Amino acid sequence: MSLPPGFLDELRNRISLSQVVGRKVMWDMRKSNQGKGDMWAPCPFHQEKSASFHVDDRKGYYYCFGCHAKGDALSFVRETENVGFMEAVEILAREAGLQMPARDPQAQQKADRRTQLVEVMEHAAQFFALQLRTGAAGPARDYLAKRGLKPDALDRFGIGFAPDGWQVLWDHLTAKGVPEDLILGAGLAKPSNTGKRPYDVFRNRIMFPIRDVRGRCIAFGGRAMDPKDNAKYLNSPDTELFDKGRTLYNHGPAREAAGKGKPLIVAEGYMDVIALSEAGFTAAVAALGTAVTDTHLQLLWRIAPEPIIALDGDTAGLRAAMRVIDLALPLLEAGHSLRFAIMPEGKDPDDLIRASGAKAMQALLDQAIPMVDLLWRRETEGQVFDSPERRAMLDKSLRAKIKLIKDPSIRAHYGEALKDMRWDLFGTRRKAAGTSSRAPRTAWTPGGPRWQAAPVPQPSTKSSLLAQPGEDVGDHLREAVIMATLIATPAVIEDFEAQIDRMDGLDPGHAALRDAILRAAPSHAQDADAFRQAVSDEVGADVLESLFALPHVRIVPPVRQPGNIEMARMTMAEELAKLTCQRGLASEIAEAEEDLEGIADEAVTWRLGQAAEARNRALRSQQQDRTEYETGPNGARINRDERSALDALMDKITFTKRGR
Repeated sequence: MSLPPGFLDELRNRISLSQVVGRKVMWDMRKSNQGKGDMWAPCPFHQEKSASFHVDDRKGYYYCFGCHAKGDALSFVRETENVGFMEAVEILAREAGLQMPARDPQAQQKADRRTQLVEVMEHAAQFFALQLRTGAAGPARDYLAKRGLKPDALDRFGIGFAPDGWQVLWDHLTAKGVPEDLILGAGLAKPSNTGKRPYDVFRNRIMFPIRDVRGRCIAFGGRAMDPKDNAKYLNSPDTELFDKGRTLYNHGPAREAAGKGKPLIVAEGYMDVIALSEAGFTAAVAALGTAVTDTHLQLLWRIAPEPIIALDGDTAGLRAAMRVIDLALPLLEAGHSLRFAIMPEGKDPDDLIRASGAKAMQALLDQAIPMVDLLWRRETEGQVFDSPERRAMLDKSLRAKIKLIKDPSIRAHYGEALKDMRWDLFGTRRKAAGTSSRAPRTAWTPGGPRWQAAPVPQPSTKSSLLAQPGEDVGDHLREAVIMATLIATPAVIEDFEAQIDRMDGLDPGHAALRDAILRAAPSHAQDADAFRQAVSDEVGADVLESLFALPHVRIVPPVRQPGNIEMARMTMAEELAKLTCQRGLASEIAEAEEDLEGIADEAVTWRLGQAAEARNRALRSQQQDRTEYETGPNGARINRDERSALDALMDKITFTKRGR
């Protein structure tokens, strides 16, 4: 059976080689760099103890330095599953969610035609490159020199010139015996409406060959030399070879450069990409005559986990950035996001590099802001929120955007980040209410970073906060029990990963330990010793020693019985439920305080009572000192600190009602 044109390319774009290979090998995480798609493991094709089998996830190829086995995802499935080529295609297609095409007796004929069209495009690229050296192309060469392009750059990018004539390219190709239907099919000429000969699509333009990821010329972009031309930039029409919504300019070289550690930069046009590449930013790409599509985003994330969108600093560029945000929100996954480098007003990357050099561009890339910050800026910039109605409108808008995110963990983190920004904007007392111990944020400015990092203690610090809980002792102790349980029995992490990820981390030591546990889980969760060693390597042995030395941790059953999965699951479920309910009550108190800025009514007391009752249900399984607790609204039991907070709120409510 023959496959239709482009099917295998689409299949390779949709699958991750590291995921395919990962089913058969155990990755060496000390040698691998998962963020760059650079993975190492013992070879599955021959017996060895060292990790000499290398997978380059971005390029889609593997190679063993021991037995010299090499290939792509298809060859790996063929060798490891002992199947034929079409069976391997079917296996990967099912995994990628691609439907296998019906048997098509004409598929081979179509593939042959695509090969012929590629040959025609290469003939045209050579013709345009030669034309750039003629006398008629003098103004084009002057323009390129003025833009700072040197001869080696022109050769590297294959830049050429289309003469100012109606059938110059047509005559050249037909004289070489190229069939007319192939010239038309390649998008190089258009049929005449008056019955005359077809005419060239590109005339009197600087020509930029557009190549696919394999380096084959599939289309052209042309920059008009006549300032009166209706279209300053003109791309080839969509053809059997070219789909502008699925193509990136400079895709192949950018993927190779990103694999070597260069940041992936998404610019607006050919000249921006060329200027960036010549300045040393060789992992630069651009969409072609269209806004960024969801397919573009998938292609970008296949190259790098966090591309930087570097759009022009004008109104159109900012609008384009905002459209990218709406497109990207439903597609976000853990480790896949975007950052934005907003150019100075009126400048694009090419302008900035020519005016201020590569250092200025690097400084702008270093200050690229996370997508959540640009989303907040869009929803709030230039607006005044001086009434409850306007604040409610902002809340509604933000909730609508957060709902677009499909990944529950990312959705939760976005909600938390946006809520923090909202509290900062309105100056509400969140910290005093005890609802968050996250690191404080600084105000966003175009010239500086958005985030202020929380300090992380050195591993050798004996006075770790793990050993010295702060004011919120109960929650602090529960976090310690949770993390000790996970380290003792890491096999249960998968069952509670989302809740662990949302856990605050009441001090920097807890936060660092939580993050280390989540990072070590994918590779070592089934091997307790390896897992504990991986966590210890990251946070330091002293931190773990301090954690397990805590009296309330030592007596916990899953710590005394490491590896007891059922015991660990029960403890995790109980402690996480208590932590969640405790946070819920504190959050209700904080939000009730904010509600009192408007009109207070009985709903506030009802909400507080419900939250206290939920917390009480979670605590009933544990013996409590009855003298520590009193009765709250609806009969819920709360501790004295919470009682004081509720009393203060009730006084406010009474005062507000009397003053109506």
